[in-house]
Amino acid sequence: MHSFRKNGLAAALMLGAAAFCAPAAAGAQTATVATAAAVAKPQTGQTVADFYKARHGAPLWLTPAAGDAAQQLLALLTTATIDGLSPDKYHPADLQAALDKARSGKRKYVQRADEALSEAFVAYVDDLRQDPGVGITWVDPSLKPTPPTPLAALLAAASAPSLSAYVSDMGWMHPFYGELRDAIAEHKYSTDQQREILELNLERSRILPAANSRYILVNAAQQRLFMYDNRKPVDSMVVVVGKTKYPTPMMAAYIRYAALNPYWYVPPDLAWDDVGQFVEKQGFSYFEKMGYEQVSDWSKNPQILDARKIDWDAVRDGKTEVYLRQKPGPENFMGRIKFMFHNEFGVYLHDNPRRNLFKESVRYFSGGCVRLEDAWRLSKWLFHRDLSWQDAGTEQPVPLDQPVPVYITYMTAVPDGQAIAYYDDAYGRDKAKLAGMDNGKSGTSVAGR
Repeated sequence: MHSFRKNGLAAALMLGAAAFCAPAAAGAQTATVATAAAVAKPQTGQTVADFYKARHGAPLWLTPAAGDAAQQLLALLTTATIDGLSPDKYHPADLQAALDKARSGKRKYVQRADEALSEAFVAYVDDLRQDPGVGITWVDPSLKPTPPTPLAALLAAASAPSLSAYVSDMGWMHPFYGELRDAIAEHKYSTDQQREILELNLERSRILPAANSRYILVNAAQQRLFMYDNRKPVDSMVVVVGKTKYPTPMMAAYIRYAALNPYWYVPPDLAWDDVGQFVEKQGFSYFEKMGYEQVSDWSKNPQILDARKIDWDAVRDGKTEVYLRQKPGPENFMGRIKFMFHNEFGVYLHDNPRRNLFKESVRYFSGGCVRLEDAWRLSKWLFHRDLSWQDAGTEQPVPLDQPVPVYITYMTAVPDGQAIAYYDDAYGRDKAKLAGMDNGKSGTSVAGR
Protein backbone atom coordinates (compact mmCIF):
# COMPACT_ATOMS: atom_id res chain seq x y z
CA MET A 1 0.00 0.00 0.00
CA HIS A 2 1.27 3.47 -0.87
CA SER A 3 -0.52 6.45 0.63
CA PHE A 4 -1.31 9.66 -1.15
CA ARG A 5 -3.63 12.60 -0.52
CA LYS A 6 -5.62 14.64 -3.01
CA ASN A 7 -4.04 17.97 -2.22
CA GLY A 8 -5.67 19.56 -5.23
CA LEU A 9 -3.64 19.99 -8.39
CA ALA A 10 -6.12 22.58 -9.54
CA ALA A 11 -5.90 24.51 -6.28
CA ALA A 12 -2.36 25.48 -7.19
CA LEU A 13 -3.64 27.02 -10.41
CA MET A 14 -6.77 28.59 -8.95
CA LEU A 15 -7.29 32.26 -9.64
CA GLY A 16 -10.38 32.53 -7.49
CA ALA A 17 -13.90 32.15 -8.76
CA ALA A 18 -14.93 35.36 -6.98
CA ALA A 19 -13.10 37.33 -9.65
CA PHE A 20 -15.80 36.33 -12.12
CA CYS A 21 -18.75 37.31 -9.94
CA ALA A 22 -19.04 40.81 -11.42
CA PRO A 23 -22.40 42.55 -11.69
CA ALA A 24 -22.94 41.46 -15.28
CA ALA A 25 -22.76 37.83 -14.20
CA ALA A 26 -24.25 38.24 -10.75
CA GLY A 27 -27.67 37.03 -11.84
CA ALA A 28 -26.29 33.82 -13.30
CA GLN A 29 -27.05 31.66 -10.27
CA THR A 30 -30.66 32.88 -10.23
CA ALA A 31 -30.93 32.37 -13.96
CA THR A 32 -29.55 28.86 -13.61
CA VAL A 33 -32.23 27.98 -11.07
CA ALA A 34 -34.94 29.66 -13.14
CA THR A 35 -34.02 27.73 -16.24
CA ALA A 36 -33.47 24.34 -14.60
CA ALA A 37 -36.81 23.09 -15.87
CA ALA A 38 -36.02 24.26 -19.38
CA VAL A 39 -32.64 22.53 -19.33
CA ALA A 40 -34.24 19.27 -18.21
CA LYS A 41 -36.62 19.20 -21.18
CA PRO A 42 -35.67 17.20 -24.26
CA GLN A 43 -33.89 19.44 -26.75
CA THR A 44 -34.18 19.42 -30.52
CA GLY A 45 -30.41 19.87 -30.86
CA GLN A 46 -27.47 18.39 -28.99
CA THR A 47 -24.80 21.07 -29.26
CA VAL A 48 -23.14 23.44 -26.84
CA ALA A 49 -25.21 26.23 -28.37
CA ASP A 50 -28.39 24.27 -27.60
CA PHE A 51 -27.30 23.99 -23.98
CA TYR A 52 -26.92 27.76 -23.61
CA LYS A 53 -30.09 28.42 -25.56
CA ALA A 54 -32.03 26.34 -23.02
CA ARG A 55 -30.43 28.37 -20.22
CA HIS A 56 -31.14 31.68 -21.93
CA GLY A 57 -27.40 32.27 -22.05
CA ALA A 58 -26.80 31.84 -18.32
CA PRO A 59 -23.17 30.86 -17.58
CA LEU A 60 -22.28 27.44 -16.22
CA TRP A 61 -18.66 27.85 -15.16
CA LEU A 62 -18.42 31.51 -14.17
CA THR A 63 -20.99 31.81 -11.39
CA PRO A 64 -20.61 31.87 -7.60
CA ALA A 65 -22.20 28.40 -7.42
CA ALA A 66 -19.51 26.97 -9.71
CA GLY A 67 -16.73 27.69 -7.24
CA ASP A 68 -13.34 26.92 -8.75
CA ALA A 69 -14.73 24.57 -11.42
CA ALA A 70 -13.25 26.63 -14.26
CA GLN A 71 -9.74 26.42 -12.83
CA GLN A 72 -10.21 22.75 -11.98
CA LEU A 73 -11.10 22.10 -15.61
CA LEU A 74 -8.18 24.18 -16.87
CA ALA A 75 -5.84 22.16 -14.65
CA LEU A 76 -7.11 18.91 -16.14
CA LEU A 77 -6.75 20.17 -19.69
CA THR A 78 -3.26 21.53 -19.07
CA THR A 79 -2.13 18.12 -17.81
CA ALA A 80 -3.99 16.03 -20.41
CA THR A 81 -0.76 14.18 -21.24
CA ILE A 82 -1.55 12.10 -18.14
CA ASP A 83 -4.62 10.86 -20.02
CA GLY A 84 -2.56 10.11 -23.10
CA LEU A 85 -4.01 13.18 -24.81
CA SER A 86 -2.50 16.37 -26.18
CA PRO A 87 -3.25 19.50 -24.13
CA ASP A 88 -2.87 21.57 -27.30
CA LYS A 89 -6.15 20.17 -28.59
CA TYR A 90 -8.01 22.05 -25.83
CA HIS A 91 -6.10 25.37 -26.18
CA PRO A 92 -5.52 25.95 -22.45
CA ALA A 93 -3.58 29.18 -23.07
CA ASP A 94 -6.51 30.63 -25.00
CA LEU A 95 -8.87 29.54 -22.25
CA GLN A 96 -6.73 31.27 -19.64
CA ALA A 97 -6.69 34.44 -21.73
CA ALA A 98 -10.49 34.29 -22.04
CA LEU A 99 -10.78 33.86 -18.27
CA ASP A 100 -8.52 36.85 -17.72
CA LYS A 101 -10.76 38.99 -19.95
CA ALA A 102 -13.86 37.72 -18.13
CA ARG A 103 -12.54 39.28 -14.93
CA SER A 104 -13.67 42.63 -16.26
CA GLY A 105 -17.21 41.48 -15.66
CA LYS A 106 -18.36 42.47 -19.14
CA ARG A 107 -21.15 40.15 -20.18
CA LYS A 108 -19.72 39.41 -23.64
CA TYR A 109 -16.38 38.34 -22.17
CA VAL A 110 -18.02 36.21 -19.50
CA GLN A 111 -20.22 34.56 -22.10
CA ARG A 112 -17.33 33.89 -24.49
CA ALA A 113 -15.16 32.42 -21.75
CA ASP A 114 -17.98 30.29 -20.40
CA GLU A 115 -18.82 28.89 -23.83
CA ALA A 116 -15.14 28.26 -24.58
CA LEU A 117 -14.82 26.29 -21.35
CA SER A 118 -17.88 24.24 -22.28
CA GLU A 119 -16.49 23.50 -25.75
CA ALA A 120 -13.20 22.34 -24.23
CA PHE A 121 -15.02 20.32 -21.58
CA VAL A 122 -17.18 18.38 -24.03
CA ALA A 123 -14.15 17.68 -26.25
CA TYR A 124 -12.23 16.34 -23.25
CA VAL A 125 -15.15 14.17 -22.10
CA ASP A 126 -15.57 12.88 -25.65
CA ASP A 127 -11.91 11.85 -25.81
CA LEU A 128 -11.96 10.10 -22.43
CA ARG A 129 -15.22 8.19 -22.90
CA GLN A 130 -13.76 5.97 -25.61
CA ASP A 131 -12.60 2.36 -25.51
CA PRO A 132 -8.79 2.69 -25.31
CA GLY A 133 -8.24 -0.88 -26.52
CA VAL A 134 -7.14 -2.62 -23.32
CA GLY A 135 -8.05 -6.12 -24.49
CA ILE A 136 -11.57 -6.43 -23.10
CA THR A 137 -14.20 -8.46 -24.98
CA TRP A 138 -17.49 -6.61 -25.36
CA VAL A 139 -19.93 -9.51 -25.19
CA ASP A 140 -22.71 -6.94 -25.24
CA PRO A 141 -21.44 -4.09 -27.44
CA SER A 142 -23.92 -1.64 -25.89
CA LEU A 143 -21.74 -1.66 -22.74
CA LYS A 144 -18.82 -0.21 -24.64
CA PRO A 145 -18.05 3.38 -23.55
CA THR A 146 -19.91 5.85 -25.72
CA PRO A 147 -19.15 9.57 -25.57
CA PRO A 148 -22.20 11.64 -24.61
CA THR A 149 -23.45 14.37 -26.87
CA PRO A 150 -22.22 17.87 -25.97
CA LEU A 151 -25.66 18.68 -24.60
CA ALA A 152 -25.79 15.52 -22.47
CA ALA A 153 -22.27 16.11 -21.12
CA LEU A 154 -23.13 19.66 -20.08
CA LEU A 155 -26.51 18.71 -18.63
CA ALA A 156 -24.80 16.12 -16.44
CA ALA A 157 -22.31 18.72 -15.24
CA ALA A 158 -25.01 21.31 -14.64
CA SER A 159 -27.12 18.88 -12.61
CA ALA A 160 -24.27 17.88 -10.29
CA PRO A 161 -24.75 19.05 -6.68
CA SER A 162 -21.34 20.72 -6.92
CA LEU A 163 -19.82 21.54 -10.30
CA SER A 164 -16.41 22.01 -8.69
CA ALA A 165 -16.54 18.57 -7.06
CA TYR A 166 -17.86 17.03 -10.29
CA VAL A 167 -14.85 18.32 -12.21
CA SER A 168 -12.36 17.57 -9.44
CA ASP A 169 -13.64 13.99 -9.11
CA MET A 170 -14.08 13.60 -12.89
CA GLY A 171 -17.68 12.58 -12.37
CA TRP A 172 -18.12 11.58 -16.03
CA MET A 173 -15.67 8.71 -15.43
CA HIS A 174 -15.64 5.73 -13.10
CA PRO A 175 -14.47 6.82 -9.61
CA PHE A 176 -11.24 4.83 -10.04
CA TYR A 177 -10.18 7.10 -12.89
CA GLY A 178 -9.96 10.39 -11.03
CA GLU A 179 -8.13 8.87 -8.09
CA LEU A 180 -5.57 7.06 -10.23
CA ARG A 181 -5.06 10.22 -12.25
CA ASP A 182 -4.47 12.22 -9.08
CA ALA A 183 -1.86 9.68 -7.95
CA ILE A 184 0.02 10.22 -11.21
CA ALA A 185 -0.41 14.00 -11.25
CA GLU A 186 0.83 14.33 -7.70
CA HIS A 187 3.77 11.96 -8.27
CA LYS A 188 2.60 9.50 -5.64
CA TYR A 189 4.75 6.66 -6.92
CA SER A 190 8.16 5.37 -5.95
CA THR A 191 9.65 4.24 -9.25
CA ASP A 192 9.18 4.72 -12.98
CA GLN A 193 7.81 1.18 -13.15
CA GLN A 194 5.18 2.01 -10.55
CA ARG A 195 4.17 5.04 -12.57
CA GLU A 196 3.83 2.83 -15.64
CA ILE A 197 1.60 0.45 -13.68
CA LEU A 198 -0.56 3.39 -12.61
CA GLU A 199 -0.82 4.51 -16.23
CA LEU A 200 -1.82 1.00 -17.37
CA ASN A 201 -4.57 0.84 -14.79
CA LEU A 202 -5.69 4.39 -15.53
CA GLU A 203 -6.23 3.23 -19.10
CA ARG A 204 -8.08 0.09 -17.96
CA SER A 205 -10.38 2.14 -15.76
CA ARG A 206 -11.60 4.08 -18.81
CA ILE A 207 -13.80 1.16 -19.86
CA LEU A 208 -15.60 1.03 -16.49
CA PRO A 209 -19.05 2.62 -16.21
CA ALA A 210 -19.59 6.12 -14.88
CA ALA A 211 -23.37 5.96 -14.56
CA ASN A 212 -25.37 5.62 -11.37
CA SER A 213 -26.78 2.25 -12.46
CA ARG A 214 -26.38 -1.12 -10.73
CA TYR A 215 -23.59 -3.37 -11.98
CA ILE A 216 -21.12 -6.00 -10.89
CA LEU A 217 -17.36 -5.47 -11.04
CA VAL A 218 -15.01 -8.45 -10.81
CA ASN A 219 -11.33 -7.62 -10.43
CA ALA A 220 -9.45 -10.81 -11.29
CA ALA A 221 -6.15 -9.36 -10.05
CA GLN A 222 -7.75 -8.64 -6.68
CA GLN A 223 -9.76 -11.88 -6.70
CA ARG A 224 -12.78 -9.97 -5.49
CA LEU A 225 -16.29 -9.09 -6.70
CA PHE A 226 -18.05 -5.79 -5.99
CA MET A 227 -21.73 -4.87 -6.30
CA TYR A 228 -22.09 -1.24 -7.35
CA ASP A 229 -25.06 1.06 -7.03
CA ASN A 230 -25.10 4.84 -7.43
CA ARG A 231 -21.35 4.89 -8.24
CA LYS A 232 -20.41 3.18 -4.98
CA PRO A 233 -19.69 -0.43 -3.95
CA VAL A 234 -22.52 -1.54 -1.67
CA ASP A 235 -21.22 -5.07 -1.05
CA SER A 236 -18.31 -7.29 -1.99
CA MET A 237 -17.02 -10.82 -1.63
CA VAL A 238 -13.90 -12.82 -2.34
CA VAL A 239 -13.90 -14.98 -5.45
CA VAL A 240 -11.84 -17.74 -7.02
CA VAL A 241 -10.59 -16.91 -10.52
CA GLY A 242 -8.67 -18.70 -13.25
CA LYS A 243 -5.32 -20.35 -12.79
CA THR A 244 -2.42 -18.66 -14.52
CA LYS A 245 -2.73 -21.47 -17.09
CA TYR A 246 -6.39 -20.56 -17.67
CA PRO A 247 -6.59 -16.81 -16.95
CA THR A 248 -10.02 -15.28 -16.47
CA PRO A 249 -10.56 -13.06 -19.53
CA MET A 250 -11.56 -9.43 -19.37
CA MET A 251 -15.11 -8.93 -20.64
CA ALA A 252 -18.30 -6.93 -20.24
CA ALA A 253 -21.72 -8.53 -20.58
CA TYR A 254 -25.27 -8.46 -19.29
CA ILE A 255 -26.33 -11.08 -16.77
CA ARG A 256 -29.77 -11.99 -18.06
CA TYR A 257 -30.76 -14.94 -15.89
CA ALA A 258 -29.67 -17.39 -13.24
CA ALA A 259 -29.74 -21.15 -13.75
CA LEU A 260 -30.65 -23.29 -10.73
CA ASN A 261 -29.29 -26.82 -10.35
CA PRO A 262 -27.01 -26.44 -13.35
CA TYR A 263 -25.02 -29.06 -15.19
CA TRP A 264 -21.30 -28.53 -15.32
CA TYR A 265 -20.19 -28.96 -18.90
CA VAL A 266 -16.55 -29.98 -18.61
CA PRO A 267 -14.35 -28.09 -21.09
CA PRO A 268 -12.62 -30.68 -23.31
CA ASP A 269 -9.21 -29.22 -22.48
CA LEU A 270 -9.93 -29.84 -18.78
CA ALA A 271 -11.35 -33.36 -19.17
CA TRP A 272 -8.11 -35.08 -18.22
CA ASP A 273 -7.00 -32.67 -15.47
CA ASP A 274 -10.39 -32.46 -13.79
CA VAL A 275 -11.82 -35.93 -14.42
CA GLY A 276 -9.59 -38.41 -16.24
CA GLN A 277 -6.63 -38.46 -13.86
CA PHE A 278 -8.94 -39.25 -10.94
CA VAL A 279 -10.69 -42.02 -12.88
CA GLU A 280 -7.27 -43.51 -13.58
CA LYS A 281 -6.35 -43.38 -9.87
CA GLN A 282 -9.68 -44.38 -8.30
CA GLY A 283 -11.42 -46.35 -11.01
CA PHE A 284 -14.71 -45.80 -12.78
CA SER A 285 -16.49 -45.58 -9.44
CA TYR A 286 -15.12 -42.02 -9.17
CA PHE A 287 -16.84 -41.09 -12.44
CA GLU A 288 -20.15 -42.44 -11.15
CA LYS A 289 -19.82 -41.03 -7.63
CA MET A 290 -19.20 -37.54 -8.99
CA GLY A 291 -22.23 -37.72 -11.28
CA TYR A 292 -20.47 -37.40 -14.63
CA GLU A 293 -21.93 -38.42 -17.97
CA GLN A 294 -20.36 -38.69 -21.39
CA VAL A 295 -22.59 -37.01 -23.96
CA SER A 296 -22.57 -36.78 -27.73
CA ASP A 297 -22.64 -32.99 -27.68
CA TRP A 298 -23.78 -30.07 -25.54
CA SER A 299 -27.25 -29.74 -27.00
CA LYS A 300 -30.32 -29.71 -24.75
CA ASN A 301 -31.02 -33.42 -25.26
CA PRO A 302 -27.75 -35.14 -26.20
CA GLN A 303 -27.19 -38.85 -26.55
CA ILE A 304 -25.75 -40.44 -23.39
CA LEU A 305 -22.71 -42.53 -24.31
CA ASP A 306 -20.95 -45.41 -22.54
CA ALA A 307 -18.21 -43.61 -20.60
CA ARG A 308 -16.51 -46.93 -19.76
CA LYS A 309 -15.21 -46.95 -23.32
CA ILE A 310 -13.33 -43.64 -23.01
CA ASP A 311 -9.65 -43.99 -23.88
CA TRP A 312 -8.27 -41.79 -21.12
CA ASP A 313 -4.69 -42.11 -22.37
CA ALA A 314 -5.80 -40.60 -25.68
CA VAL A 315 -7.66 -37.85 -23.82
CA ARG A 316 -4.54 -37.07 -21.78
CA ASP A 317 -2.38 -36.92 -24.91
CA GLY A 318 -4.84 -34.68 -26.74
CA LYS A 319 -5.64 -37.31 -29.37
CA THR A 320 -9.29 -37.68 -28.36
CA GLU A 321 -11.80 -35.04 -27.35
CA VAL A 322 -14.67 -36.04 -25.05
CA TYR A 323 -17.79 -34.21 -23.99
CA LEU A 324 -18.58 -34.66 -20.32
CA ARG A 325 -21.16 -33.10 -18.08
CA GLN A 326 -21.70 -33.32 -14.35
CA LYS A 327 -25.25 -33.71 -13.13
CA PRO A 328 -26.64 -31.36 -10.47
CA GLY A 329 -25.87 -32.40 -6.93
CA PRO A 330 -23.68 -31.70 -3.91
CA GLU A 331 -20.48 -32.47 -5.84
CA ASN A 332 -21.28 -30.33 -8.87
CA PHE A 333 -18.48 -27.85 -9.58
CA MET A 334 -21.05 -25.18 -10.51
CA GLY A 335 -22.75 -25.52 -7.15
CA ARG A 336 -26.50 -24.91 -7.08
CA ILE A 337 -26.66 -21.69 -9.10
CA LYS A 338 -24.83 -19.96 -11.94
CA PHE A 339 -25.33 -16.50 -13.41
CA MET A 340 -25.47 -16.54 -17.17
CA PHE A 341 -24.03 -14.23 -19.80
CA HIS A 342 -23.28 -16.31 -22.88
CA ASN A 343 -19.76 -15.66 -24.15
CA GLU A 344 -17.12 -17.24 -26.33
CA PHE A 345 -15.00 -18.24 -23.34
CA GLY A 346 -17.66 -20.19 -21.45
CA VAL A 347 -16.92 -18.10 -18.37
CA TYR A 348 -19.66 -17.45 -15.80
CA LEU A 349 -20.19 -16.47 -12.18
CA HIS A 350 -21.23 -19.49 -10.14
CA ASP A 351 -21.61 -21.17 -6.79
CA ASN A 352 -19.00 -23.70 -5.68
CA PRO A 353 -19.07 -26.51 -3.09
CA ARG A 354 -15.34 -26.35 -2.32
CA ARG A 355 -15.58 -23.79 0.44
CA ASN A 356 -12.00 -24.17 1.66
CA LEU A 357 -10.68 -22.35 -1.42
CA PHE A 358 -12.26 -19.06 -0.34
CA LYS A 359 -10.15 -19.04 2.81
CA GLU A 360 -6.93 -18.91 0.81
CA SER A 361 -5.20 -15.54 0.45
CA VAL A 362 -4.35 -16.28 -3.21
CA ARG A 363 -7.28 -17.80 -5.12
CA TYR A 364 -6.20 -18.68 -8.67
CA PHE A 365 -7.79 -22.13 -8.83
CA SER A 366 -10.49 -22.22 -11.54
CA GLY A 367 -10.43 -22.94 -15.24
CA GLY A 368 -11.38 -19.31 -15.92
CA CYS A 369 -14.83 -19.01 -14.33
CA VAL A 370 -15.50 -16.82 -11.30
CA ARG A 371 -16.46 -18.91 -8.26
CA LEU A 372 -18.44 -17.00 -5.67
CA GLU A 373 -17.91 -16.90 -1.94
CA ASP A 374 -21.65 -16.35 -1.41
CA ALA A 375 -23.67 -16.95 -4.57
CA TRP A 376 -26.98 -16.61 -2.72
CA ARG A 377 -26.08 -13.16 -1.38
CA LEU A 378 -25.34 -12.08 -4.92
CA SER A 379 -28.61 -13.60 -6.16
CA LYS A 380 -30.58 -11.69 -3.53
CA TRP A 381 -28.91 -8.44 -4.59
CA LEU A 382 -29.65 -9.17 -8.25
CA PHE A 383 -33.24 -10.37 -7.87
CA HIS A 384 -34.26 -8.42 -4.75
CA ARG A 385 -35.54 -11.70 -3.29
CA ASP A 386 -34.35 -15.08 -2.13
CA LEU A 387 -33.99 -17.87 -4.68
CA SER A 388 -34.06 -21.57 -3.78
CA TRP A 389 -32.74 -24.58 -5.61
CA GLN A 390 -34.66 -27.20 -3.60
CA ASP A 391 -37.84 -27.28 -5.66
CA ALA A 392 -36.24 -26.24 -8.94
CA GLY A 393 -35.64 -28.46 -11.92
CA THR A 394 -32.34 -29.12 -13.66
CA GLU A 395 -30.91 -26.02 -15.34
CA GLN A 396 -34.05 -24.11 -14.39
CA PRO A 397 -33.72 -20.54 -15.65
CA VAL A 398 -34.77 -17.57 -13.53
CA PRO A 399 -34.82 -14.45 -15.73
CA LEU A 400 -33.95 -11.04 -14.39
CA ASP A 401 -36.57 -8.36 -14.87
CA GLN A 402 -33.76 -6.05 -15.95
CA PRO A 403 -30.37 -7.36 -17.15
CA VAL A 404 -27.48 -6.32 -14.92
CA PRO A 405 -24.02 -5.60 -16.39
CA VAL A 406 -20.96 -7.45 -15.19
CA TYR A 407 -17.47 -6.10 -15.89
CA ILE A 408 -14.63 -8.57 -15.45
CA THR A 409 -11.43 -6.59 -15.40
CA TYR A 410 -7.80 -6.82 -14.35
CA MET A 411 -6.81 -3.89 -12.16
CA THR A 412 -3.40 -4.29 -10.53
CA ALA A 413 -3.53 -0.81 -8.99
CA VAL A 414 -6.79 0.19 -7.29
CA PRO A 415 -7.71 3.25 -5.20
CA ASP A 416 -8.39 2.22 -1.61
CA GLY A 417 -9.45 5.20 0.46
CA GLN A 418 -6.51 7.58 0.62
CA ALA A 419 -4.08 5.02 -0.78
CA ILE A 420 -3.44 2.96 -3.89
CA ALA A 421 -3.43 -0.81 -3.39
CA TYR A 422 -1.18 -2.79 -5.74
CA TYR A 423 -1.80 -6.41 -6.70
CA ASP A 424 0.43 -9.04 -8.24
CA ASP A 425 0.46 -9.29 -12.02
CA ALA A 426 -0.38 -13.01 -11.85
CA TYR A 427 -1.44 -13.25 -15.50
CA GLY A 428 1.53 -11.27 -16.81
CA ARG A 429 -0.70 -8.73 -18.54
CA ASP A 430 1.14 -5.73 -17.11
CA LYS A 431 4.42 -7.25 -18.15
CA ALA A 432 3.13 -7.93 -21.66
CA LYS A 433 1.74 -4.40 -22.03
CA LEU A 434 4.95 -2.83 -20.81
CA ALA A 435 6.82 -4.96 -23.32
CA GLY A 436 4.57 -3.62 -26.08
CA MET A 437 2.46 -6.73 -26.45
CA ASP A 438 -1.27 -7.37 -25.91
CA ASN A 439 -2.05 -10.26 -23.58
CA GLY A 440 -5.46 -9.05 -22.50
CA LYS A 441 -7.67 -11.56 -24.34
CA SER A 442 -6.34 -14.80 -22.93
CA GLY A 443 -8.97 -17.48 -22.87
CA THR A 444 -10.30 -20.52 -24.67
CA SER A 445 -13.75 -21.26 -26.03
CA VAL A 446 -15.22 -23.63 -23.49
CA ALA A 447 -18.57 -24.52 -21.92
CA GLY A 448 -17.98 -23.51 -18.33
CA ARG A 449 -14.74 -23.28 -16.40
